[in-house]
Amino acid sequence: MVVNIAQGSASPKIAAKNQQALRQVWETIEPDSCPYRYNFHMHTIYSDGRLKPEELIKQAITIGLKGLAITDHHSVAGYQVAQACIEKWQQESSFCDSLPHFWTGVEITANLLNDDVHILGYAFEPEHPSLKRYFTGTAPTGNDAKAGAVIDAIHQAGGLAVLAHPARYRKSADELIPAIANLGIDGVETYYAYNNPKPWQPSQRPSTGRA
Repeated sequence: MVVNIAQGSASPKIAAKNQQALRQVWETIEPDSCPYRYNFHMHTIYSDGRLKPEELIKQAITIGLKGLAITDHHSVAGYQVAQACIEKWQQESSFCDSLPHFWTGVEITANLLNDDVHILGYAFEPEHPSLKRYFTGTAPTGNDAKAGAVIDAIHQAGGLAVLAHPARYRKSADELIPAIANLGIDGVETYYAYNNPKPWQPSQRPSTGRA
């Protein structure tokens, strides 16, 4: 499949919420897609990452990344800074042809089967009221922390919800994936570096889904 995700003259704010383009890209993802073509699980100094958002985007441009999402924990502040940089650079001829497609993203802690799991949100409206309570910089509590509530909030904001690193939790992926599928999850993160190798490479673990 050939996927055309060039932002062209489209506003980065509009492109960041292009759910259809994101779904098309996901259909093409293979183990070697990350980190040099696509990366949909990245953090900045606005949660537990080491790079400033503008540094991350410059690095993405340098390695020729085609698409990415910043998924800071419980925050879209890093996304907002990076988006502003992309909007500026889009006007500069030296950058406009090399800018990757940039989607909105976030990682939210949720409760599923009495286990803490992480749910990734993509291509959502970052200012939607349903997500405001999840962008406080800390994990949600009470009913807001239920996996179903997190998924519903992402969907209400027009986004896609994905279970992050399913083999990283106390309960097995065989237990968690069917349970979260019943709650309307849109996908499961298939390729993840569980052992944090450098350079990045996907762990050889069995998977049951793709995102």
